[in-house]
Amino acid sequence: MRLPVVIHKDKDSDYGVTVPDLPGCFSAGETADDALSNAVEAIECHVEGLLIDGEPIPRGQPIENHRSKREFSGGIWALVDVDLSKLSGKAKRVNITLPERLLVQIDSFASKTGDTRSDFLAHAALEYVSTHSEQEERKRRRS
Repeated sequence: MRLPVVIHKDKDSDYGVTVPDLPGCFSAGETADDALSNAVEAIECHVEGLLIDGEPIPRGQPIENHRSKREFSGGIWALVDVDLSKLSGKAKRVNITLPERLLVQIDSFASKTGDTRSDFLAHAALEYVSTHSEQEERKRRRS
């Protein structure tokens, strides 16, 4: 999963990193490289918390969707790669059958977003399960 981050530096401070697609996810470091490395760790921790709470994992939006926001002005943008497969326990290889046309669409979309096919399918499945779990919970409460 690739996520945009914005790096900011105030005088006499460390480099700070904000993850716009994960509200409340921040990091810092003495150097820009340290800050980016620490950001990956912060994202992993944040996403792990979302998984534990059964919350959906937001998909990273293009930098252009965030660049015009005032709180990010003057920042330096970067993309960080986060391997979600290590967050949900041991990865397991599976064999599935999909229509070729759908597979081409999946691969094309995953490529555009910087994901692998596996990342895309895992994210899509988690999002689907999370959405439908929330809907089922609302139905139970109404009953």
